[in-house]
Amino acid sequence: MKDMYEQVVKFGSYIVDGLREYNQPILVYIPPFGELRGGAWVVIDPTINSKHMEMYADTDARGGILEPEGVVEIKFRMKDLLKSMHRLDPELQKLRTQLLECKPEDKVALEKVISEREQFLRPLYQQIAIHFADLHDTPERMQEKGVIQDIVPWKSARTVLYWRLRRLLLEDNVTNDILQVRPQLSHGQVKVMLKRWFMEDGMAMDVWEDNQQVVEWLINQLDTSSPKSVVQENLHCLRRDSVVNQANFILKEYPEFAIESVVRLLQHMNPQQRSEAIRAISKIEDVAPVEQADHDAHS
Repeated sequence: MKDMYEQVVKFGSYIVDGLREYNQPILVYIPPFGELRGGAWVVIDPTINSKHMEMYADTDARGGILEPEGVVEIKFRMKDLLKSMHRLDPELQKLRTQLLECKPEDKVALEKVISEREQFLRPLYQQIAIHFADLHDTPERMQEKGVIQDIVPWKSARTVLYWRLRRLLLEDNVTNDILQVRPQLSHGQVKVMLKRWFMEDGMAMDVWEDNQQVVEWLINQLDTSSPKSVVQENLHCLRRDSVVNQANFILKEYPEFAIESVVRLLQHMNPQQRSEAIRAISKIEDVAPVEQADHDAHS
């Protein structure tokens, strides 16, 4: 009620809306001995904007919706602790056997001894359960579940995140260029395409995971003055194919403008291009008469 009165939830939702619509890389880092819990996790969860958000954690960080004590309180209550005690503790197993075989007048005394043993073991089993729940919040477990991108030690965090951010910014530039030509592609497909271009340039597969080397490669590839840029060459091919496909689509949808369009294109060419285009047109086989002859033969 206090959070509602102070509009904490309201302004937290504004943060979520801002992150969801943000179109630049967002890196979240959990520092040493830091814990990301509950509502704070919800606000900066990378699934809000999976295209641009990534989360990293130090080796001594923790993360989870509930703290270990809360998980134990909900999922491993007293009845579950008692079952574990009776299953694992030899003394309780022995007392339980004696209780089943004892005389009625000794039953109350044995039940009291069992209860005292349970009270004695309770703090120990409680601590074990909390420790077990805490193991689910470690960076190793978070990485295994896919909620963080990588485990980054504090001493190297600045360097690692710097090169990662530079790489993401450069990749976004290439991604935007590709999506302008092929808007139907998904973000994942563009990433796979860029990785294939990286391999076509003779780079090793393991180098793709090195942010610094990928940044240096992208800088060279995005340099328009570079004579051997695989990225620029592939972007040129994509633009050419896009123009050709668009022209084919227009001519198919509006065949009555086909001749006029070809004539206008020829008018805008220089003499050398025009002669090459006319030579290419003259080599096109006349398919229509052949198809008509086949149709007449079948008729």
